[in-house]
Amino acid sequence: MSTKDFIEKDYYKVLGVPKDATEAEIKKAYRKLAREYHPDANKGNVKAEERFKEISEANDILGDPKKRKEYDEARALFGNGGFRPGPGAGGGSFNFDLGDLFGGAPGGQGAGGFGGGLGDVFGGLFNRGGAGAGTRTHPRRGQDIESEVTLSFTEAIEGATVPLRMSSQSPCKACSGTGDKNGTPRVCPTCVGTGQVARGSGGGFSLTDPCPDCKGRGLIAENACEVCKGSGRAKSSRTMQVRIPAGVSDGQRIRLRGKGAPGERGGPAGDLYVVVHVDSHPVFGRKDDNLTVTVPVTFAEAALGGEVRVPTLGGPPVTLKLPPGTPNGRTMRARGKGAVRKDGTRGDLLVTVEVSVPKDLTGKARDALQAYREATADEDPRAELFQAAKGA
Repeated sequence: MSTKDFIEKDYYKVLGVPKDATEAEIKKAYRKLAREYHPDANKGNVKAEERFKEISEANDILGDPKKRKEYDEARALFGNGGFRPGPGAGGGSFNFDLGDLFGGAPGGQGAGGFGGGLGDVFGGLFNRGGAGAGTRTHPRRGQDIESEVTLSFTEAIEGATVPLRMSSQSPCKACSGTGDKNGTPRVCPTCVGTGQVARGSGGGFSLTDPCPDCKGRGLIAENACEVCKGSGRAKSSRTMQVRIPAGVSDGQRIRLRGKGAPGERGGPAGDLYVVVHVDSHPVFGRKDDNLTVTVPVTFAEAALGGEVRVPTLGGPPVTLKLPPGTPNGRTMRARGKGAVRKDGTRGDLLVTVEVSVPKDLTGKARDALQAYREATADEDPRAELFQAAKGA
């Protein structure tokens, strides 16, 4: 598709949508037309195949917000596709190159002072380098790094700053990241410095792959650096202090933006992903944002009621009041004594009561318990159990 054809075509009309159509409306219109004119549904119909290609071409431009913006700006600049003949030009359209129109003025400035701007616009749309692409390379984002850290139970709840030693690819110091031992690599002629090559996939679509000649760098080293073998990257190790937020859970993956490998040619650094492992605690457990603890109580405390002191994680004990007749396994709640939530508040401490049965009884205790058994001999705690089993 030529630049002239690109500007003259009304892709909104092709898809049958207004110029202010939303992305959802464009997608809906494309899908409807694509089903109608797809070659599989119109075997041997050349007109339907051409129509399908035109629809796909329109969606490729309007379905991409960046391409759509550039397309709208270009058409607005030329009066909505108006490549119209001037006085004395006769009928038909001009046959000229926009590169001549905007690239031939003295000092590199074209008519109206546009410079090479349109070359950049159309280069972005058609995966071409545009004006000056043969000498310009693009920034390259650094790689993402993944690391692991093991925290104690308390560190996970309260948060901690831990040292992480990481190995990653960074710009080679020997060649300053150029890949060339003389520091003067040349732009890859295959991808003209973009690091990508386009391949057709049929139906008017095109996909991009990393350039096979420069491995996606956009540069080729004539005299390869002996350290990095021309890649411009070398393995490096560094230690950094990483703050793990309070309230992380075992297996959680934390993303730290910009803490990964450095980029190339001014590109941004990658991200660091930290997988957190949490050791168990001998007393406390965790359930979502709540901590859990099992507290033993005597039979007398459970039957008669009373106050029980309960430990907390990293803080003073709290006192819970047991109501008379508290059953074994009942869970009570100490509010605000749990794990830290994302909003800074805390969950609760869930306290489960466990009635402790003594292994050895003294004479007085045994006599008292024997007297209690005789006093409650008429009570059968399993009566309801058998009744329910019989009814079922």
